[in-house]
Parts: sequence; structure tokens; C-alpha cells
Amino acid sequence: MTESLFQEFEEVSAKQWKQKIQFDLKGADYNEKLVYKSLDGINIKPFYNAEDVVDSIKTPSPKNWNICERLYVASAEKTNIRALEVLGKGTESLWFIIPNEEISIEGLLKGIDLKKTIIYFSFNFFSESYFKRLREFFNEKKHQVFLQFDIIGNLARSGNWYHNLKKDHEILDVIFTNSNAFNSVISVDATLYQNAGATIPQQLAYALAHVNEYLNHFQEKPNFEKFQPHFLISSGPNYFFEIAKIKALRWLYATLASKYKISESCHILAQPTKRNKTLYDFNVNLLRTTTESMSAVLGGVDTVYNMPYDTIYHKNNEFGDRIARNQLLVMKHEAYLDKVANAAEGAYYIESLTQQFAEMALDIFKEIEKGDGFLKQLKEGVIQRKIKESAKKEQEQFDKGELVLIGTNKFENPQDKMKDELELYPFLKQNPRKTLIEPILERRLSEQLEQERLKQEKAD
Repeated sequence: MTESLFQEFEEVSAKQWKQKIQFDLKGADYNEKLVYKSLDGINIKPFYNAEDVVDSIKTPSPKNWNICERLYVASAEKTNIRALEVLGKGTESLWFIIPNEEISIEGLLKGIDLKKTIIYFSFNFFSESYFKRLREFFNEKKHQVFLQFDIIGNLARSGNWYHNLKKDHEILDVIFTNSNAFNSVISVDATLYQNAGATIPQQLAYALAHVNEYLNHFQEKPNFEKFQPHFLISSGPNYFFEIAKIKALRWLYATLASKYKISESCHILAQPTKRNKTLYDFNVNLLRTTTESMSAVLGGVDTVYNMPYDTIYHKNNEFGDRIARNQLLVMKHEAYLDKVANAAEGAYYIESLTQQFAEMALDIFKEIEKGDGFLKQLKEGVIQRKIKESAKKEQEQFDKGELVLIGTNKFENPQDKMKDELELYPFLKQNPRKTLIEPILERRLSEQLEQERLKQEKAD
């Protein structure tokens, strides 16, 4: 068969489509009626075609993605029991939060098949001696282990170094030089920027400038050719934007890494954002985390951790964890979202968004580098100011009802009471302390409204 099945249909250009739309609008303004102006600086058109994709951005995507469970390790033995239990229920990777140096590595990982299970370690401290214990334990074992050491991320979040600038870098140098036993020892916590209210181009630019500080620091060190970071990101509520964000992140990092002549691949661990999670009508959080996790999967992350719907006000509990895990299991085994890599490739809308986000992020990144880099701009408060400006605009949209959180600022249920359900403090905690720089603070959009409702509950 040599004839095209669709040869009888004439190709329609973007110009012809727009003319038809303008005719149907009967004189109404096209840009005013149909072009949506997002806070991220992207103007969304009513249709996209091949003319909107000048150069398709090719981004590598993992063949498979992993379901992750995050476990806070108060007791190595109890957490080990829990870890083995969730692995038997479909979890494929484990993310351990280590609070102190007393935690036994042997007890924590007892009976876990390290060949099959990806392990992530996050630390509430920064210790060379604990790293040595980890290295000795994993030496000559087959495993996939990622250590989340991010001294810049800790500075941005807390306003202080773990110890001081000199000592933190000395410890990090030792860790990086002796990192052969691990898949990665350098992480970039970009969740902070999203949860604090940064736009998508800002999130991408700050993540890129953040990792560039490490690249600059390590480029003359041993093992630099093996440098491969892993990014922690939060996936927000704008479904297609978030798919494009992840694709843009991979492309941006590959572009940067090529300049240093190292591997262009990176590892991405994603989780839903906290920013749009609500205290009232909390079951809607299930819908939010579902779409946010889907965006992460279709964008091409390596691992997804899905936060429980009640995480902002309940302590960890079996029901919340099980529902969060089952959401990912349904995506993987019933929706078959693991059967195709790079599923979003070729979609004109997503391709166009990816290009625009990448270009905007590069512009911001170049401005940061002209200002002597990410650390310098953190210390001067420039990054904090830019994020607060973006967060304020988003907050204003929420307060006006233009940005809707169902059950909270629209279709709220006045009979919904929460004052007796709080096991955790769900709002931003203000703990006055001395810091070297102004920390970047995470804040949910609905906090002020929820505080007013709780105050009214107590008054009633």
C-alpha cells in the first residue's frame, strides 16, 4: 500500500486555525478571551501544533519508575520490621530518615534484599564517621544506594551550616572522594523552592544554580568524572506544567554537565508538593497527590514517594501510608503507567512548555551566575526575595478565589471540624534563632484561612 490513508485531508496551518477561531469569536479579543496568562510567565494558547515546536528537546527517561516509602528511623529494629512489611506490599525502594548517629545500619537493613531494593538515606546531621560506617557496611555488597548530602540545601532551609562553612566543605570533600561504593552522595533538594512558592522557571533555575555550586567545587577533585547528583523535587498541581518541568530539568542538567564533560544523566526522586495540601476537606488531598504523582511519572522521574493525604496534621499511621502506597500501585499495575518510557514525548503542548521553561530557567540561571553564583545570592537574600515575591502573587490569587482549593476556599463545608483531629501542628513554625542568612520558609496556601476557621471552632 503506497497511498497515505489521510492524503485526502489538507494540512491546516496554525494561521488558518486562528483565523477560524477569530471568526467564531465574532469580534471578541482572541488574546483576552482564549489566552491564559499563568503565574509561571507562560501564556497558554487554545491550541498547539507542529509550528509551536521549533527544536524538540530530547530527554532521556528511565525505563521504569519505583514506588518509594519514606520511613523515619526512631528505632532501627522497629523500622526494619516496618520496612520488610511494606516491601512485601509492593514498595520497591526505601527512603530512610536518619535522626542521629546512634542508628545501627546492620539492624536497620537486616533481611532487606539490597540487590533489588533501592535505598535512599537522608540525615538530620552531617558526620564523616557515620559515612565511614555506611561505606564499610556496603563495601563489596551489590546494592543501589543514594546518600542525600546537601549542605547548600541545609543552609537555604535552616539559615545555617551544619557546623560551619569550612568544616562542612571538608567533610563533604572526604565523602565525595570516597564515594565509589554509592550511586550518588550529592543531592539537590529542590522541594524547598516549590513548597516556598517559587515559579516553575525559578525552581528549575535554582536547582541548576544549586548543583552548579557543587560542580564548581568538585571539578578539580578526585572522582569528579563520576559526579552524578540526584534531585529531590516536589510535583505541583498544574498537571502538564509539571510534566514539562521534569523534562526541562533533565535537559538543563544534561546541558550543564556537558560543559564540565561529565555524565549528563541524573537521578530524580519526586514527591507531591505540600503547598496546596489542606487541613479541611482533607480527602481532596487524595486527588491532588494522585495527579501530582502522575505528572512525576509521565515527566520521567526515577522514583516517586507519595505523601499520605493526612500528613500535615496526623502522625504516621498505617491507614494513611497504605492509601498513599496503593495510589502508586494502581498507577503502575492497573493504569500501566510503567509500560512506556517518555510517554509525553511528541505532545506539542508539552514540548512547547518544556522549551519555554528551559529557556526561562536558563535566563534566570545566567543572571544568578552574573551575580557571583547561587551561594552569594543566598547570602545577600536575593533568592529569598524573589521566591517571596512569587509566593505573594500566588497567595493573592488564592485569597481572591482565583486559585481554587476545593473544600477550602470554594465549596467549603461549614460542618467540617478539625480542632480535635490535630496530632501535629499544621502551620509554619516560627522559632526565633540566630542564623547566618534568612532561611527559605515553606508555607501552605491555606494556612491563614485554616487558622481563622480553627479559631472560630474554639469560639463556638
